[in-house]
Formats: sequence, structure tokens, C-alpha cells
Amino acid sequence: MTHHTDLEVRFNEIDPYGHVNHAVYVTYFEVGRTRALADCGIPLELMVERGYQMVVTHIDVRFHRPAEAGQALVVETAMSAMRRASGTWAQRLLRGDDVLVTADVTAAVTDRTGRPTRPPDWLFPALEPLRAPSR
Repeated sequence: MTHHTDLEVRFNEIDPYGHVNHAVYVTYFEVGRTRALADCGIPLELMVERGYQMVVTHIDVRFHRPAEAGQALVVETAMSAMRRASGTWAQRLLRGDDVLVTADVTAAVTDRTGRPTRPPDWLFPALEPLRAPSR
């Protein structure tokens, strides 16, 4: 299943050219991932309470079209891969049917000190609803 998060471009996110600043898209994707986790019953506070973190280790962003002030956007979020101690998120930012930006984000599971660790037994089953269909 793909998770959908609605957003609206705010004026403070605009660069001098009238477009969303390129760095803001990373924040949009972060909002999409954290809302997807929360909707799967894994809010970040629960991860921390249980002694775990999900730490981004790699982001590959592709810009296709700009977003502008006031536009309604949707972040699509799915898990494209789950490995022993990390996962890759496939994300798209849409304005209607137009794909504006895509991202592949790899996040590792760590303990509270940032040391990589195996995920708890409950994590990947909880994320299963976000697994992208095999292509």
C-alpha cells in the first residue's frame, strides 16, 4: 500500500525564483515518512521510548517540476526494500497527477546512541502494509 500525506506549500518555503526551495523537499518527504510510520502504529516517540531510532543514511532526490506557493501537494510513501537492519523508502511528491519530485531514502535502525542494531521483532511486520508491490 502507498501512504498519502497532504501538504500545502507555505510562503516561507519559496526561493527567490518563486519555487519551493530544493532543501524543503527533503522536509516534505520526512513528513510523509513520519506520518506513514505513525499511521502504522509506530510513531517516532514509540521508537525512542523502546530504545530505537530510524536514521537516514542516504537520500537520492530527483527534481522533475517545481512546486509553487499555495499549491496543494501529496507525498506518496512506500517501503521499496526491507533489509536486516535498514529499509528503503520510495517517495513521490505530486501536484494532482504531475510528479514533481521523487526520492529513494535509506534509513538504518540504531540504538539511542546511533549504533546500528537489528530492528526489534515487531518493526518490520508493522511496516508490512507500506511495502510497495513487487515490479
